[in-house]
Amino acid sequence: MAGLLLLLAAVWITNAPAARAQEGPAPLVLVLELDGAVGPGTAEYLSQGLETARERSAELVVITMDTPGGLDSSTRDIIADILASPVPVSVFVAPAGSRAASAGTYILYGSHLAAMTPGAHLGAATPVQMGGSNPLSPAEPEGEEGETAAAQGGDAMTAKVTNDAVAYIRSLAGLQGRNAAWAEQAVREAATLTAQEAYDQAVIEILARDLDDLLAQADGRTVQLDGAPHVLSTAGAAVERLSPDWRARALAVITNPNIAYILLMIGVYGLIFEFMSPGAVGPGAVGAVCLVVGLFALNMLPVDYAGAALMLLGIGLLVAEAVMPGLGVFGVAGAISLAIGSMLLIRDMPGYRLSPYVVLATVGVSLAFFMIALRSALKAARLQVVTGAQSLSHAVGEVRHWAGGEGLVHAQGEDWQARSSAALAPGQKVRVTGRDGLTLIVEPALDPEPPAP
Repeated sequence: MAGLLLLLAAVWITNAPAARAQEGPAPLVLVLELDGAVGPGTAEYLSQGLETARERSAELVVITMDTPGGLDSSTRDIIADILASPVPVSVFVAPAGSRAASAGTYILYGSHLAAMTPGAHLGAATPVQMGGSNPLSPAEPEGEEGETAAAQGGDAMTAKVTNDAVAYIRSLAGLQGRNAAWAEQAVREAATLTAQEAYDQAVIEILARDLDDLLAQADGRTVQLDGAPHVLSTAGAAVERLSPDWRARALAVITNPNIAYILLMIGVYGLIFEFMSPGAVGPGAVGAVCLVVGLFALNMLPVDYAGAALMLLGIGLLVAEAVMPGLGVFGVAGAISLAIGSMLLIRDMPGYRLSPYVVLATVGVSLAFFMIALRSALKAARLQVVTGAQSLSHAVGEVRHWAGGEGLVHAQGEDWQARSSAALAPGQKVRVTGRDGLTLIVEPALDPEPPAP
C-alpha cells in the first residue's frame, strides 16, 4: 500500500509542471486612463496603448474614464482605434463621481464592454457646435414633442449636425446591442443617466465597485469583436497600467487652448521685436519656434477664423501705433480688436475654453508695450536734433568775415558760407534760421552765448 502511494505521488510531482505549462501564463489586462478633456493628446495616448496591447497579446484593455467631453475629431479617432483593435476594449467610468459626458458617451458606446461604478453618470451628448444658441436670433418655439424648431429642421446646419450625431451613436449602439433609443435622447435632448439607471436601461453591461470587480464580472462574458463573438477570460489576470509617453504629454500640453494662445502671442511679438531691432537674433529665434508650435496646436483645435482675423487686425493696429503714433487711436482700437478676437478664437468646447484671465493679461501686456512705445516716441519728438543737416536749424555761430550781406560763419565746428539781410560784423554771434544748399541763412542772435571763462 505504501509503495502504491509513493508511486502516485511521484506521478503527480512529475506531471504537475506539465499541467501548469499547459495552463499558460496569466492573461494580461492593460489599464489606460482618460482623465480630463478629450483632445489630440488623449487620442495619441490611447492609440499607443491599444497598439501596445496588440503587440503584447493582451486579453483586455480597460479605459478608466472621467471626462467632460472634448473635440469631435479626437473622439472619432479614439472610437476608430477601438473598433479596429484586435484586443477587446472596456470603458469603465470610475471612480465614484466620475462622468462620461458628451464625447465620453460616444466612446463608451463604441467600446466592446461598457461598465460604470456606482456614483458615476453619463450622457449630455448633444454636439456643442449646434447646442449653442445664436444670441442674434429670436427664441424658437417648441414643437409637439419638446423639440425646438431648429431641431425640427428650421436650422439646416443644426439639423445636419444633430442627425449625423444621432446616426453615429445609434450605429455604435448596434455593435454590442446597447440601448439605441436612449442614445438618441442623449444627443437630441442632452439626457443623462446615473450608473444604476444606465445598467437598468441596458446602456452598460456591468455595474462594478472597482477594477477587480469589473474583471471578475467580465470573465466568461461574450462580446462582439470585429463582428464575431469573443469570450473574455480575465480570471486571475495580471493588471498593468500604462502611462502616456513624452510625446502624448507634450501634445496634451500644447493643445491646451491657453498654452497655444500664449505660444502664438509670444511668436508674433518675438518676430515684431526682431523686425524692429534687426540683428537681435534671440527674439526672432524664440518667436519663430513659438509661432510654429502655436500654429501647429491651433491646427488641431476648433479655431474661429473671424476671431483669428480680429486678432491679426488688433496686432497690426498696435504695431502701427508703435511705429506711427496716432495719438492713441490705433492703440485703443488694436487692444479692443485683440480682446474680441481672442475671445472668439477658440470655439467653446467642453474642456477646451480659453481663459478670460489669459486674454486680459495678454491684452494688458500689449497695451503696456504700446504705451511704452508711444511714450518713447513722444519723448524723442521733443528732443532737439544734434546730428545731421537738421541739427543746424537754430544753431548759434560766429561771424568770421562779412561783406555786402554775405560772409563766412563758424557753426558746429565748421566754416559755412552765409548770407543775411541784417548788417553783421566779424565776431558777432548769429543764429541759423535756414539753409539754401550749402549756404546758411542767419540773423543776429538775440541771446548771444556768454564768452567762455
